[in-house]
Amino acid sequence: MTDSTGHTELARALAGAADAEDETQLRQIVGLAARSAREAGAKAVTSGQWLAEVALELAGHLNVRDLATLREHHDGLAGPLLARVLIRNASLTSAMAGAATGALAAASEAMPATWGTLPIELVVETLVVVAVEMKLVGELHEAAGIALPKSFGDKASLIARSWAESRGVRRDDVVLLAQAAGAGATAPIAGAAAGLLGRSGRDQLISHLRRRLLRRAGKNALSFTPLLIGGVAGAVLNRWVTRRLGLEVATSLGIPPPR
Repeated sequence: MTDSTGHTELARALAGAADAEDETQLRQIVGLAARSAREAGAKAVTSGQWLAEVALELAGHLNVRDLATLREHHDGLAGPLLARVLIRNASLTSAMAGAATGALAAASEAMPATWGTLPIELVVETLVVVAVEMKLVGELHEAAGIALPKSFGDKASLIARSWAESRGVRRDDVVLLAQAAGAGATAPIAGAAAGLLGRSGRDQLISHLRRRLLRRAGKNALSFTPLLIGGVAGAVLNRWVTRRLGLEVATSLGIPPPR
């Protein structure tokens, strides 16, 4: 995994953009992404390894609101009604990210030195939308009464895995991780937890993320051409994909939101 100041700064900035973003913030993220990509190297970037590692790290920095905070922010809503609002808001945020980065790309000739012909703005759009969707995934778990671990590594891995698989984390897996973290955990429990979040589990997750992210970037690339309509097309695509993801995760958690 790339270990650099630029890499961490990018992940933190992306996590912040999941709450809200503006043009100034997006321009900053574009610069951080270009620097992080250069540090990672051509092989890591073109293979999607860099993209997957950034996505995994940003998941750990996300500000996932707990159930009490979510209900406070949404007039006491709970269950399916809360899920519906979370999905709607995330979809709108994804749409705005697509429109903003499309417009940014239309006014820029910046190209990543190691990503063939894809504009760096497209990479940033993909990562910002992923951040929005991962935050949605975490908060849908809260709405379902399944609070994910707060520790950086566990939180990042579970949210990223849920996003990559488009389904919620099983309650039994969360309980298992809590037991493994407790004092006196038995060897079988520790071994099972390591299978979820150990080195082999992490490598499998990175591989899954890499494939999913490259497919997502490829779809977004279609909306970038021609760039003059990229903002509109990107907004429509992102809103649709984010909404579909939210519905799938909510349904798997037993809280299908009302239509």
